[in-house]
Amino acid sequence: MKGLIIVLLLVSTGIFAQSELGYQTPPKIMADLVDAPRRPGATISDDKHWVALLHRPGAQSIAELAQPEEKLAGLRINSAVFAPSRSTGYTGIELRSLQDKEKVVISDLPEGKVMNVSFSPNSKNLAFILETTDGLTLWNYNLKAGKTTQVAKNFINASLGGSKYHWKHDSSGFYARLTLAKAEQKPIQMLIDIKPVIQTTTGEKAAVRTYSNLLKTPHDENLFEFLTTSQIADISLKGKVKLLGKPGMFRGYSASPDGKYLLVSQIKKPFSYLVPHYRFPLLTEVWTIKGTLVQQVADLPSGETIPKGFDSVIKGRRGIAWRGDKAATLVWAEALDGGDMNTEATHHDSVYTWAAPFKKSSHLLLNIDRRFAGIEWGNNNFAIVSDWRFSDRQLRSWKFSPASPSEEKVLFQQRSYNDRYNDPGDFVTEQNKFGVDVIKLIDGSKVLLTGRGASPEGNIPFMDEFDFVTATKNRLWHSEAPYYEQILLPINEAATRVLTLRESVTEQPNFFIRDIKDNTLVQFTEFPHPSPAFIGISKELIKYKRKDGVDLTGTLYLPPGYDKSKGPTPVLMWAYPLEYKDKAVASQVTESPYEFVRVSYWGPMPHLAQGFAIFDDPKMPIIGSGDELPNDTFRKQLVDSAEAAVKVLVDMGVADPDKIAIAGHSYGAFMVANLLAHSDLFKAGIARSGAYNRSLTPFGFQGEERSFWEGQDVYAAMSPFFHAEKIDEPMLMIHGKEDPNSGTFPMQSERMFAAMKGLGGNTRLVMLPHEQHGYRARESLLHLLWEQHQWLQKYVVEAE
Repeated sequence: MKGLIIVLLLVSTGIFAQSELGYQTPPKIMADLVDAPRRPGATISDDKHWVALLHRPGAQSIAELAQPEEKLAGLRINSAVFAPSRSTGYTGIELRSLQDKEKVVISDLPEGKVMNVSFSPNSKNLAFILETTDGLTLWNYNLKAGKTTQVAKNFINASLGGSKYHWKHDSSGFYARLTLAKAEQKPIQMLIDIKPVIQTTTGEKAAVRTYSNLLKTPHDENLFEFLTTSQIADISLKGKVKLLGKPGMFRGYSASPDGKYLLVSQIKKPFSYLVPHYRFPLLTEVWTIKGTLVQQVADLPSGETIPKGFDSVIKGRRGIAWRGDKAATLVWAEALDGGDMNTEATHHDSVYTWAAPFKKSSHLLLNIDRRFAGIEWGNNNFAIVSDWRFSDRQLRSWKFSPASPSEEKVLFQQRSYNDRYNDPGDFVTEQNKFGVDVIKLIDGSKVLLTGRGASPEGNIPFMDEFDFVTATKNRLWHSEAPYYEQILLPINEAATRVLTLRESVTEQPNFFIRDIKDNTLVQFTEFPHPSPAFIGISKELIKYKRKDGVDLTGTLYLPPGYDKSKGPTPVLMWAYPLEYKDKAVASQVTESPYEFVRVSYWGPMPHLAQGFAIFDDPKMPIIGSGDELPNDTFRKQLVDSAEAAVKVLVDMGVADPDKIAIAGHSYGAFMVANLLAHSDLFKAGIARSGAYNRSLTPFGFQGEERSFWEGQDVYAAMSPFFHAEKIDEPMLMIHGKEDPNSGTFPMQSERMFAAMKGLGGNTRLVMLPHEQHGYRARESLLHLLWEQHQWLQKYVVEAE
């Protein structure tokens, strides 16, 4: 990019020369991980005949991330193309038959980013969006003709995200949002337009969390409206375009199962400077497929005043959608508690339906005890409804009859949503007469379920048959050691033939076709090993206890050629704290000992090449039982968990207690700073994209619902910024300069660095230009690995 000046901001306390500017590269074995081949994505035709393998590109360049973007209402928009910025696409598409060995490489793909690839409902066409510097256009590949063509020349507007197009149910064409303006017509702020920005309170509580990239000025409002205004269109496969309704800021649009109506939602003014676009006023309507208004369904105000709490919701009709088992019936939920779960109420939500032609009143389907979590539809006599509650993390589901909702419901599951051992799995679905995926029913009362199968022995994926009449479960299949194999989806009507993803500790994941009835297995893909230089790593699931009796686990990786007889080796721990309301749930095993050893540039694994043993995901549970909240004892539980992890590795003879480093990303970085401040267990730390001062997130963070004013002692005790003087170990901080993540604004690392520098601490701050919460540019990823390598080498490997 001409004229682009990229400066890597390296702030130092003297450990590295401050004259070090520019991107650095780690040792080749680590750098190769950034350029390793990525496993293709996949999408499958509705008739289960074809799999489209979608080949992914390598990491983006910093020049791509540096392209201009507008930051508005929580969005980042590439105003040149009316679409989200920093997009990625596929570089190639290969079709493979699930019925025979036929393979087709689509050789006439146009130049640009290929994205949003999907088969038509009749499986005869494969559509995709092409992004170029001019905009987004809709393309189609005809499987029979073997030819790719541009469907229409109109540009797609995707500024508000969501689906860039929808296939019509009869496969005759598409619905899409079209761009109306040209990029060069973008509003420009004039000096005469600059004026004070004034906000006032109304006395009504508006306890919103910390959001980034919000609207700030009237010019921002004008720009947001310009970029997000579109018009819904009906586009035929032959390229005929019919504009529907009037232009608007359309957030969502979907056809009824019978294809006769459109459910359309659009953002309204006034905009908010306190919340992102998805909390702006929202008007929802039903249109005919010609764009004529049939009925207004909801007109919701701004979500600024949604009550504080993770299970709080807006008042009014929310979650409006089409019922999957009916031709044209809407379903939604409404709060009975003002949106606040802390309000005493017999029922907290009601669920309503409304059938076309929407002349009669809506119909109360169910009253929900707690917060409505959704309905999975089967048919008019079978559906699953769920509710949940944050305070105790409880999730419940029942079978009920939509035709007779007053009949007694049958409890299907009741567990903590953190409880993986008792997760029954996901329902296997099939397409009904409308082409909508619904729960597959066998003999009217039996269902099929697939899941990861968490257990004390590790994850063991499965397929079960469950009978709601007898409440009995029959295990039809499960993964067997030494392999880890997951069912992706059935590919025949009886669901006895399935597509799976199979791997072992030493064999990279590949797609397989398994016949459960005949017990046969055929390999479908031959993806290469992504990191051959790391072959020979050993892997072991380690089980140990915290001093309060909580069972913990972590996965230990030892570098190729590790020889225990040579004594302890340096160790890098990589962790992330999680909150629980149940000690038994917190102790559950969440990995499989048979999964492939993935060596990615992202986490700690590259440092195996540096001679480190890696203790990955040693559990750091923060538990609050009964009336006690988890964070009331955050620091003690965190240190006790880390102490137990260090002890087990030292007792095994793997770790030298004077050569252990701790690292983490996001809330893991928050953990790193706390452990360095409140323990002497680690020689050094690496904290990436973290938050360190919780007073900067005053209306809650992570799983903490209390505001700063309700829990000042907790906020202060948990904030390492308040205890920076206690950090006497070297801490490397890395942060994306454009981090939009709620709670981890770049200011967090900048202020923490300033505090440690002012207190004489040993720290280094690396701000990565154009990067967000995660890092994407090839230059950034290489430099990230270099920084970590240098830090660990100096302060752990070579430290006295």
